[in-house]
Formats: sequence, C-alpha cells, structure tokens
Amino acid sequence: MNVITDHLSEFGDGLLLTVELTLLALAGALVAGVAVAAMRVSPVRVLRAAGMAYVETLQNIPLLVWLVIAVFGLPEIGVMAGLFTSAVVVIALYQGAYMAEAIRSGINAVPAGQGEAARALGLTFVQSLRLVVLPQALRTAIQPLGTIAIMTLMNTAMAAAVGVVELTATANRVNLAEARPIYIFVTAGLLYMALSAVFGLVTGALERKLAILR
Repeated sequence: MNVITDHLSEFGDGLLLTVELTLLALAGALVAGVAVAAMRVSPVRVLRAAGMAYVETLQNIPLLVWLVIAVFGLPEIGVMAGLFTSAVVVIALYQGAYMAEAIRSGINAVPAGQGEAARALGLTFVQSLRLVVLPQALRTAIQPLGTIAIMTLMNTAMAAAVGVVELTATANRVNLAEARPIYIFVTAGLLYMALSAVFGLVTGALERKLAILR
C-alpha cells in the first residue's frame, strides 16, 4: 500500500478536480436541461423541433467525440478555451440532454389540469411552466436526476483522454511511475464508489424531503 500513501497528494488533487468538474458540469447540465425540456413541451413547433434536435444530436454521438471536437477541433477555427473549461462545458451540454428528458418526464407526470388552471387564471405558458409545473416536475424527477448526477461523475473520467488531470488521469500517471495497476486503479475505483454513494445519499434525502403526496 506504500504506492498509495506515497502519492496521496496526487490522488487528493485528482479527486478534488473530479468533484469540481462534476459539480460545475451538473450545474450547467441542469440549466441546459430545464431550458431544453421547456422547449420540448412548448406550444411553438420550431422550439419543440429544436429541443428534439438537441437531445437526439447530443445523445447519439459519444461524449468522447464531443470532447475531442471541443479540445482539438474548435481551436482550428479560432475558438480557444482551457482544457478544464472545455471539459465542463462539453460534459454539461452532453448531460443536459439526459437532464432534459428526465425533466420532461417529470413535466408529463404533472396533472394536465394544473397547467390548464394556471392558464385559466391568466398566466402565460412560460409563467405557468415556471411557477406551477416545473417545481412539481423537478420534485417528481429527483430520482432520475440523481442517477444522471452519478452518470455525470462517471463521465468526468472521459476528460482524462483530452488531458484533464482528474482522478482517472492521476491514477494512470501514478501507474506509469509505479507500475502497480491493481492497487492504483482499485483505489481510484473505490474513490469513485465513495463519491457515487454520497450522490446516492443526497438523492435519497432530497426524495424523502420533497416527495409529492398524491
């Protein structure tokens, strides 16, 4: 186990970067997901089509391809950003497509009569969505959103392929120096498992606290 204790600082830095990348990507994904879900249920056909195109395009091209395009392709046309920033934006947009579908399912679970009642009171579609439908939809979708949060955590490992030194990249660098893959990658796996457990506990607590009684 000396191989782990000798590199605790590297693992700590990689773990911290993974947490930062995950939280920032989740925040961006939630914003994108809410916006795209609203487009998907909009009465405006063009917005519905744009929302569907976003989801289908992002979900049907692997995340690694998007990361490679952002990091190595966009600079060719003059769009420059740091590795960490590029990874955050790409992962957020990618996970936003999955967030959108989870939130849309939550919107569909809200009784139609509530939206109709809101519009009967004079609220516009946007107002009824923001004030009446979305709060209930987000509470309904807590469990799938928690699953997507864990998926986001796991997908941050893809950033290692484009040079972001998060937990997986750190484990790989330590292994190149020490050549002890079992100890090193099992440790990395246990750290990912611990983070996943934290997300699971938070999701469970939120689900119990915000449960909608029907």
